[in-house]
Amino acid sequence: MTRFRADRESAGRALVDDAGVVIEAAAAMAARFGSGSRLLAFGRDGGASDAAHVAVEFTHPVIVGKPALPALCLGGEPSLLPVLGRPEDIAVGIRPAGDDLAVARGLGMLTVALTVNAACPHADHVLAAGSDDALVAREIHVTMYHLLWELVHVFLEAGG
Repeated sequence: MTRFRADRESAGRALVDDAGVVIEAAAAMAARFGSGSRLLAFGRDGGASDAAHVAVEFTHPVIVGKPALPALCLGGEPSLLPVLGRPEDIAVGIRPAGDDLAVARGLGMLTVALTVNAACPHADHVLAAGSDDALVAREIHVTMYHLLWELVHVFLEAGG
């Protein structure tokens, strides 16, 4: 239990250290949403359920006064990105495989990857959980995409 707690605290500190990366991703997403873009979320492994959560967060805001933003969940099927994605859209991959975001980026979509500790060469913004422990990484990812949601609305309210 002590190792788990230490890993969790370390990942939490890494998230604080990477706050600028999360802010940059949210600002880029807000700019796209402000131009009429949609968010297409997918996930690998357990990330597919997180992709559904991301889509729900953006389409059904729980805070009064926050606008619903267009978002689709692709589940565990990044192969749908070239079918449903448009150049102005946003692709969010949760624990994406190596080239899952390549097609989206090639289309001109903004690409955001929530990873464990890995680089994602086809992502414009990589948000790493800072933990190899699947449970800790998932906690950090949940925190990250809630931060993205909140910050996107902050940027949209501020006019971009």
